[in-house]
Amino acid sequence: MKGKHNALGNKAFCTAIFMIAFAVFSMAAETHDASHHAEGKKFNAGRLMIDHIVDAYEWHIFDVGKTHVSLPLPVILIYEREFYVFMSSKFHHGYDSYAGFKIEDSGYRKGKIVRVKEGTMETDGQAGTIIDLSITKNVFGIFVSAILLILIFTSVATAYTRRQNQAPKGFQSLMEPLIVFVRDDIVRAAIGKKADRFMPYLLTLFFFILVNNLLGLIPFFPFGANVTGNLAVTGGLALMTFLVTNFSGNKHYWTHIFNTPGVPWWLKFPLPLMPIVEILGMFTKPFVLMVRLFANMTAGHLVILGFMSLIFVFSGMKAYLGVAIAPVSVIFGIFMTFLEFLVAFIQAYVFTFLSALYFGMAVEEHH
Repeated sequence: MKGKHNALGNKAFCTAIFMIAFAVFSMAAETHDASHHAEGKKFNAGRLMIDHIVDAYEWHIFDVGKTHVSLPLPVILIYEREFYVFMSSKFHHGYDSYAGFKIEDSGYRKGKIVRVKEGTMETDGQAGTIIDLSITKNVFGIFVSAILLILIFTSVATAYTRRQNQAPKGFQSLMEPLIVFVRDDIVRAAIGKKADRFMPYLLTLFFFILVNNLLGLIPFFPFGANVTGNLAVTGGLALMTFLVTNFSGNKHYWTHIFNTPGVPWWLKFPLPLMPIVEILGMFTKPFVLMVRLFANMTAGHLVILGFMSLIFVFSGMKAYLGVAIAPVSVIFGIFMTFLEFLVAFIQAYVFTFLSALYFGMAVEEHH
């Protein structure tokens, strides 16, 4: 039996190594495609890395020679009380305008849809506000992860219904330890008796972040979207935590903010120094949640792409230099991918634990 378990463990380890190596080589292939986007132009590693981590109105899949194979996504705009719905392919990879709109290619609004003067590609600086509801690459990635999460947990719930009072089997045995870990070691440990009120939100939060972190490491369609490396996404999650915390706060929570007990009166009057600090803390906590998740996941993508880019940067100098640096880049890329797997779990844990900690502080009874 021990030998069987060892064999299974070795098989699982080899499979993991193969999958990570495949992901790294896929990333290298993507970098190679990007290096040939413009004939005769020098490879721009910075542009490649930024293009990979930012949002987009189409999903670049691969290149065949000079042909870019991309999935166009729906563009949905509201401008001057009118709806505009069309596919992003109308922009021809950003080289054309359509219906009076284009994708800005420079300035602080680069990558965003802007209004243009009729019959030109010149941005109309006097145009009104455009409300952009488009299905971008990251939005599409969220749909993919949401569908995956629904399938996973529907399957697990069905298995529990069919096999009541039996030991978990198959996919159940993978998910149950994670669910129990979040329940017992994060939520109940941080909140206490009122933990069950927040369990659905915190379980959803943990698995949403974890799945999107992991999917972002798979560099091919329909995965690879940098969802948790997008400030809008992490800001939305942080905002939800902020709202749940403050709407759940009891009278002791608000008393602590506006009239902190045990603090000398001269820190409250005539200048309410401590209430100001506490109120600022209400906003800095979700801000830190937002930035921490965004920065950690973005940094990991940039480092891996940086190692892959070294191959083509050195190849641009001398071909033999690219060949020499390739093994080093791939080895470090595999190492960083292993590290990113660890970071994916850590960041899901940290975000969920801190959210639970804030909820616990908000509902804690006064002793």
